[in-house]
Amino acid sequence: MSFGDPNNPYGQQPQGGQPGYGYPQQAPQGVPPQGGYAYPQQQAPMGYPAGPGGYAGMPMEMPGLMKTSRVLLFVVAGLQIAIGLIFGIMLAAAGDVASSAGAGDAGSVLAGLGFVIVIILFAFAALAIFLGAKFSKGGSGIRITTIVYSALFILSALGNFTNGTSSGALGGIIGLAIGGIILASMVTSSATTWFNRPRY
Repeated sequence: MSFGDPNNPYGQQPQGGQPGYGYPQQAPQGVPPQGGYAYPQQQAPMGYPAGPGGYAGMPMEMPGLMKTSRVLLFVVAGLQIAIGLIFGIMLAAAGDVASSAGAGDAGSVLAGLGFVIVIILFAFAALAIFLGAKFSKGGSGIRITTIVYSALFILSALGNFTNGTSSGALGGIIGLAIGGIILASMVTSSATTWFNRPRY
């Protein structure tokens, strides 16, 4: 084979910039390979859309309104626990006063009714904490239970307007706002998508 033989893998590259036969020529950095035996660069596969929030296999992010409702559930639970504790202490003090004054059965009936209310407050607080904790992994049952909870919370807020005091009206307005936000976030299409999303 001569020095200029095009079949010689060690021969001089022909003029004109075209790659010869033999070993593949390497292109300078930043220039994609032209011809030769190099394999084309493969792009990383993209996932298929899995609905609002991203691609298949990627976690969907909780909608902002639902994050707000979750925080409000925890705030409501804390308020219910605090009110229940204060109410329970007041009932215990009132029971001591009634027993020392000889009030009798009427005082014990009122104290028993008050403690039932305290237990109901603690139960609703526990339910709010449970619902808020299950927002990240719960299904449609959590969504429906949250709708029922927020409806009951709105009804109790409306009951604050019946006592006719300014503090009751203020509590009713705040309760209506909190319950309305929680209820509104649960009936949106993004909430339905979130709670019906596939879980891996």
